[in-house]
Amino acid sequence: MAGFNKKGNGELTKMEHAHKIPKIKFTQLFIDGHFVDSVRGRTFETVDPRTGEVIAWIAEGDKEDVDLAVKAARRAFDDGPWPRMSGYERSRVMMRFADLIVENAEELAGLDSLDAGKLFSWGKAVDMPNAAAMVRYYAGAADKIHGEVLKMSGALQGITLREPIGVVGIIVPWNFPTGIFFTKVAPALAAGCTMVVKPAEQTPLSALFYANLAKQAGIPDGVINVVTGFGPTAGAAVSHHMDIDMVNFTGSTEVGRQIMQAAAVSNLKTVSLELGGKSPLLIFNDADIDKAADLALLGVLFNKGEVCTASSRVYVQEGIYEEFKKKLVEKTKVWLVGDPFDPSTNQGPQVDKNQFEKILSYIEQGKVEGAKLLVGGNPMGREGYYIPPTIFIDVKDNMRIAREEIFGPVMSLMKFKTVEEGIKRANDTRYGLAAGIVTKDLNLANTVSRSIRAGIIWINCNLALDRDCPFGGYKMSGFGRDMGMEGLHKYLQVKSVVTPIYNSPWL
Repeated sequence: MAGFNKKGNGELTKMEHAHKIPKIKFTQLFIDGHFVDSVRGRTFETVDPRTGEVIAWIAEGDKEDVDLAVKAARRAFDDGPWPRMSGYERSRVMMRFADLIVENAEELAGLDSLDAGKLFSWGKAVDMPNAAAMVRYYAGAADKIHGEVLKMSGALQGITLREPIGVVGIIVPWNFPTGIFFTKVAPALAAGCTMVVKPAEQTPLSALFYANLAKQAGIPDGVINVVTGFGPTAGAAVSHHMDIDMVNFTGSTEVGRQIMQAAAVSNLKTVSLELGGKSPLLIFNDADIDKAADLALLGVLFNKGEVCTASSRVYVQEGIYEEFKKKLVEKTKVWLVGDPFDPSTNQGPQVDKNQFEKILSYIEQGKVEGAKLLVGGNPMGREGYYIPPTIFIDVKDNMRIAREEIFGPVMSLMKFKTVEEGIKRANDTRYGLAAGIVTKDLNLANTVSRSIRAGIIWINCNLALDRDCPFGGYKMSGFGRDMGMEGLHKYLQVKSVVTPIYNSPWL
């Protein structure tokens, strides 16, 4: 199978990387420990974004299949061993699961490259080890879930218990099909929950592979169920289901609204939402320009811009704006767009045709509204979904490219004068997921970081996420936190148990 890489003239050249292309082993739904066809026997295609060709046909789950998966998860929670195991026993099984991820890292990285256009070298070296580390992190927490003894004001003794919340519906987006899968699944397992996972229809392959590894690791049948299918059918069925106790979703703000509505009209299930972003990056006059340019490009080009925290609004203080602009142009000239299986590639194709066309439509909108292209702007190659680094200048804050989430390699570069102006413009968004600050002044960094309303602030770094660090948004970027101990606690209910002390008037 041919790959592609970018020449100096912007065209794509073919190269062979067939030895890294994985075989597709699992295409059915995974329910109650078994791979099965969908009830209606329907399938849908998953497509290679490098070429637009069909990779495989995947079982299309619907409401009936979600019902079967929820019944399996409900039995596993109400009557099965997983919630009743000691935390130590659960941790041992999870450690085996993590070992299997490492053992199959090359094949799994290949699946995400083939399905999502993600860089193979990065997946093998970073994504898969991080996924295993995430499972081990929460495995280490599984036997440390404790309540508290309460000193009550009356003649009473109180304790709290932390108990698993129940059956969890997990809806995973397509931009990080492995990373976000385990950000949600690993703490749910540690807590003792059972689950129905709905991966994105664009990237179902690795989730099905992980279901198989879970069974190999010894996770009991019904604990992890994977229903592939579409959001308006399978995803909606998860959100509305009366026997699902919680939904954890990462994706668009629009779909997040629908999930909240579904939770309200069904059983008032708990909802955790990590939604869209339009993150600002503030670069001040004292910044190291070379480093700042690297951080700005990382923030908008990593994973081809398909990142919810992408710093797509870059504000540069006027004293260094012109020099910074030149530095960006210089650095994008050596940025390699091409086959994600080639280790020299910096950026692969967008995930699918719809996303490709959406990004191109935003680029056209930027031109219509009066912004000017500094670099990029046109698709690359005759096949596949490749868009080069694209940077707009002369952008106004009210333009759509500066206000709406593009989810592609598109930067709006803007200028500001004062610290106060920078903070005000950074906060002028309906989102609040992340923000970045580049400065050598610690006092300035502290002032600005406390002034920006976002869930995570990066100072002199970008996209720095870690399993120890809680992650989530303010405003319309959602609520609830993934990762860290907060990522575990949301899968736990707090129960208070009160008993009277002897000879108490409460008797």
